[in-house]
Formats: sequence, C-alpha cells, structure tokens
Amino acid sequence: MKDERVLALTYAFPKTVPVMVGYVFLGTAYGILMKVNGFGILWVLAMSIFVYAGSLQYVGVTLLAAMVHPLYAFFMGLMINARHLFYGISMLGKYHDLKKFKTYLIFALTDETFSVLCNEKVPRALNKEWVYLWISLLNQGYWVIGSVIGSILGSLVTFDTKGLDFALTALFVVIFTEQWKNHKDHRPALAGVVSSAICVILFGAGSFIIPAMVLILGILSVWYWRQEKI
Repeated sequence: MKDERVLALTYAFPKTVPVMVGYVFLGTAYGILMKVNGFGILWVLAMSIFVYAGSLQYVGVTLLAAMVHPLYAFFMGLMINARHLFYGISMLGKYHDLKKFKTYLIFALTDETFSVLCNEKVPRALNKEWVYLWISLLNQGYWVIGSVIGSILGSLVTFDTKGLDFALTALFVVIFTEQWKNHKDHRPALAGVVSSAICVILFGAGSFIIPAMVLILGILSVWYWRQEKI
C-alpha cells in the first residue's frame, strides 16, 4: 500500500509543477491582499483550506472587508463559481467509480486541477484514485503555502497592491496556451473563445460566464455526438 501511494505521488508531482508555479504566486498575492485589508494569517489559512476557490477568494477579500450580508455573499459565490457545475459534469466519467476520496476530489476541483485531470490517462500500473488525490492535494497545498507566504510578507513589507488580482487571469491565459500547444485539435478551445466573446458582447463582462458555459457545453455536446456517429 505504501509503495502504491509513493508511486502515485512520483507520477502526480510533475503534472502539478506548472500549477505550483502559478499557485504559489497567486496565493502569495491573495495573502498580501488579505493582510493589507486587515485579515491575519488564521483568516488566510481558513479561507485557503475550507473555501479554496481562487477567484472567489479574491472577491471574498472585498466581501469580508465590506462586511456584506452572508446571503449576498452566498449568491455572489454561486454566480462566480457556477462554471464548476460544468466541470463536475465533465468529470462524471472519471469520478463515478471512485470510492475513497470522491468527496475531497469534488471539493478540490479548481480550474487548474480540472485542466490537469480532464485529459489525464493514468497508467494501469498505478492506482487512479491515489493519482487523482495527489494531484488535487498538491495543488491545494501550493495555494495554502503561497497564501501563508503572502500573509507573512504583507505584515513585513508595505507596497502598492494594485494589479495583483490580475495574476489569476494571467494563469488562465498560461493554461490555455499550454493546452493549445499540447493538443492538435483546437476546435474546443476556439469554441470556448468565440462563445465567451459573443456572451461578453450580449450579456456584459459581469454576467457572461454562465451563458458562455452553457453555450460551450452545447457546442461541445453536439460536436462529440457527431463524432460518435461517424
């Protein structure tokens, strides 16, 4: 059993290195933003361990600082992370037969973890559940470590934090670029870009995510259905 876990970790770690680079920086930026807004390291740890929602955590800094009503915060979180519903649908095939870690894997399915796992084909010699667990756990670990570093730096260094929240957008661009380079079929990526652009024009920058995800899911469903018929 021990060898099984170690082999899975050895296989999973290199898969998470790009996420590690991005998450440590992003987490650090988040920790700094939390600290300069008056929230200490315990707040940072709690948010990164129990919320762990990337963009929602950045928005959460403002929500906490403004002491908004919990119901408003709930609906805001639902709107921001509604895209995870579509991630979950995409992962049904991979997660349906898991037994040990399914609950945590669902919780830890961030954008970047999804991008790693969605096309992951675990070798038969390895335990799939442990590989999925290590990828998810390592990625969250990077975020937690980065946020703690940021909280510490925020208490030691004073500087202008304007623009730090753009780091999350930058990571999305990097992941998109890597997937574009690693896959010959660019139709899914183009469907995502075109659908998002159309929905931004139609619904505005503040409300385009859910319509865009619905449109992307529809386009990809039709495309895969046609592929199956060929």
